[in-house]
Amino acid sequence: MKRICLWSGPRNVSTALMYAFAQRSDTTVVDEPLYGAYLSLTGLPHPGAQVVVDNMQNDASKVIKEVFLGDYETEAVFIKSMAHHLFGLPSDFLDHMENVILTRDPEEMLPSLINQIPEPELRDTALPAQIELLQRDLDAGKKPIVLDARELLLDPGGVLTQLCNILDVDFLDHMLHWEAGPKSYDGVWAPFWYHNVHRSTGFAEYKRKEDPFPDRLRPLLEQTAPMYDQLYAYALRASN
Repeated sequence: MKRICLWSGPRNVSTALMYAFAQRSDTTVVDEPLYGAYLSLTGLPHPGAQVVVDNMQNDASKVIKEVFLGDYETEAVFIKSMAHHLFGLPSDFLDHMENVILTRDPEEMLPSLINQIPEPELRDTALPAQIELLQRDLDAGKKPIVLDARELLLDPGGVLTQLCNILDVDFLDHMLHWEAGPKSYDGVWAPFWYHNVHRSTGFAEYKRKEDPFPDRLRPLLEQTAPMYDQLYAYALRASN
């Protein structure tokens, strides 16, 4: 079967992308199965952290075996994950996945991230983990599959068509639309993170942030901007 794993950063369009793949009758979607294990390992004070830890499998080895490498009734599984949830884990299971990196310009991502994580550190951005995933593909002689949030929102149909072609699945128009509201496959953290996407019925129109960038985040921006540039060089581009 086809195992598609999205390795996203925070405050991205990853949930919308999961909703898009959920519209496919041939695909099962799974929402961040490693989140509980990550919080259990790191003890980070994320919103709703205790709810997540109490309601998820926190043994990462079991998650990898049962979720990432498990059996499904559908032809494909789409597993939405955060790249930094790979922290401390062996990476050999990635060889069995179609790995897709979803990144976002930190100049736009960081001001949004502080709404949930007031004092973010470099690891919270997921960019170091995404660079490791990128380099892993390059070292193996593979062309990395990279999505950029801005390019995706500028041309959802065009970018998704390119992605589906790379994954060797048909693009379906109804991937661009879904019903508003919570979904049965949302993670238990949805009430803390998914306010905007629950109001959506499709990919939002891209709008550049107009608010001044917070000065206190500039040191983190200086660290992450070169990483983002490295990823963006491989990103699928909007056609309009």
